[in-house]
Formats: sequence, C-alpha cells, structure tokens
Amino acid sequence: MGLTVNPVTNVRKPAAGEGRNRRLEGDEEERLIAACEEHSNPFLAWIVKLALYTAMRRGEILSLTKNDINLTKRVITLSDTKNHSVRTVPLTDNAFQTIKAALKFNARPKDTKLLFYGEPGREGVRKGYTINRVWTSALERAEIENFRFHDLRHEATSRFVEAGLSDQAVASITGHKSMQMLRRYTHLRSEDLVSKIKSI
Repeated sequence: MGLTVNPVTNVRKPAAGEGRNRRLEGDEEERLIAACEEHSNPFLAWIVKLALYTAMRRGEILSLTKNDINLTKRVITLSDTKNHSVRTVPLTDNAFQTIKAALKFNARPKDTKLLFYGEPGREGVRKGYTINRVWTSALERAEIENFRFHDLRHEATSRFVEAGLSDQAVASITGHKSMQMLRRYTHLRSEDLVSKIKSI
C-alpha cells in the first residue's frame, strides 16, 4: 500500500494468562483411576496413569510405539514432541508397572507398533487410540468437575517439584524449554521451605 510506517509496530500482544492450577484433591485420584479401570478397554486407565506418573502430553502418549520403550533402562524416548526435540523420560515404579502391563496386552494386532491403537481407518491404517469421549465419561462416573486431561501433566510436574527435584531435572523430564514455564511450580518449593526453616 506504500505505507512508510508499519501501522502495527506499536501494537502489543496481550499478556499470557496465568494458566490453570487445577490439581487432584482428596480422593479424586482414586475415583478417577477406578472410573477409568471400569471402562471395557484397558487403554484408558493405562493412558491416564502414564500421564499422571510421567507428565507426558496426551499426544506423546498416544503416539508411543514399542520401539520407544526400553524396559532395561526404564526409560521412554520421545522423538515426536511439541518442542520438536528428542526427550528421554525416566519411569517411576508406577509408570514402569503400567508400561509392562500395556506391553503384555494379549489382544495386540500385528499390523501396528503403537502401544495404544485404534481401529483401522478407511485407508486400513491404525491410528492412535481416541480418548476424548471415554475420558469425559470417566470424569462423569468419578464425579470430578473442572478437570482436563492436560491437568494430569500439571499434577505430575507438581509432584516432581514436591519430591525435591531441581528445576533442571524437572524440565528434562517434562520437556519445558524455559525455566519461566516452571515458574508456576516454585510456590510449591516455597511452601516446603517454610516447614524446613521453622526450627532455625
């Protein structure tokens, strides 16, 4: 248009929101796991447990293949992540047992390497397990409100911080690129410090 000045130069992007801070409370974890285990397909419970025990994103879990898992080293290697970088996720005892159970699933077909697979599409190719509807149904059975699947990642990350892991260690597990992304979890460490300094 022949403008000499960019008209949007001084326009500022809106500040990012504070982000959700929803965590599992009381017996919500037990109710959620029980509701997922009631589902006819065991994939739902295994997927939810992995999210809760590893802080992996839903897409990362649904795209897992048997080749990504090393039971000897007790790690999962993620090559297709949101940040487009390879990440190695160590397995806690709970995560390790969940993975072992999923790998032993007897009904697994030979036409896919996906750990959690769906039915073949029109092209005859199996894609990842579809979780949206069954996840919503599980929340309703567990009578849990205002809780999203991504909140499992927040819960897992919070637990890593509460366990005393450093920011660098937590970031290497969760895949957060910036320490600023972990800023929301620093209050957990502050609350823990209060109990430690009372006797000083």
